[in-house]
Amino acid sequence: MPVVVILSLALQIGCAVHVVRSGRPMYWIWLILIGSYLAVAVYILAAVLPDLRHDPRGRKAASKALQVIDPQRRRRELQRRLELSNTIDNRRHLAEECLQLGDYANAQELFRSLLTGMYATEPGFMLGLAHAQAGGGEYAAARHTLEALIAANPNFKSSDGHLLYARCLEELGDIDAALEEYRVLADSYPGEEGRYRYGRLLGRHQRLAEARDVFEAQLRRAKLMPGYYRRKEQAWLKASKLELSRLGAGEA
Repeated sequence: MPVVVILSLALQIGCAVHVVRSGRPMYWIWLILIGSYLAVAVYILAAVLPDLRHDPRGRKAASKALQVIDPQRRRRELQRRLELSNTIDNRRHLAEECLQLGDYANAQELFRSLLTGMYATEPGFMLGLAHAQAGGGEYAAARHTLEALIAANPNFKSSDGHLLYARCLEELGDIDAALEEYRVLADSYPGEEGRYRYGRLLGRHQRLAEARDVFEAQLRRAKLMPGYYRRKEQAWLKASKLELSRLGAGEA
């Protein structure tokens, strides 16, 4: 069967299912079946696209699709907002987007521009700067920023900040201190990355039995967690299984 025919049938079936689920008049199905591509195009314009605009899930899916097609789109939009109104919020949003896109130099510049006046020690901005510094490979600077953050904001708590600090210690070769931070994160970090990094660092420094214990306990624990959690943490759990296999032990 020609590809054109198969595609037409698939689109017609998809639109017909949408007709039924959305409660639209059944005559749409006959029009879709008779009109093929033209009818499908009309139905998508008249029914599917308006539904997507009003459905939060549809808007989210459309936003993700646009992000894949044009990853710089949101950045350009935020840049225009900042040019129109140079506010703290607009600069923060652009800094966070640059960080997300891996543009660490501009992210650093923007976060530094925020750390002035009454916001000179704002913990969220300092943490953003530290992430940008670490992203650019400036781990000593990131460590210094995080230590300044805690000195200025002793009651500030951030699991991501704690993990970033441990990573900086590891990258700077302060292994004992990094292991201690990872040990704490293995119990407190809301996800599997802390446990993975703790076990991996133990293994890399020949503390093999301890590394196996960490990974085996992690995988046993993950089996008891809900499915949505395991799906969310799949990448770290997969990495832990790989590290465990390299250590010469089977999955617990």
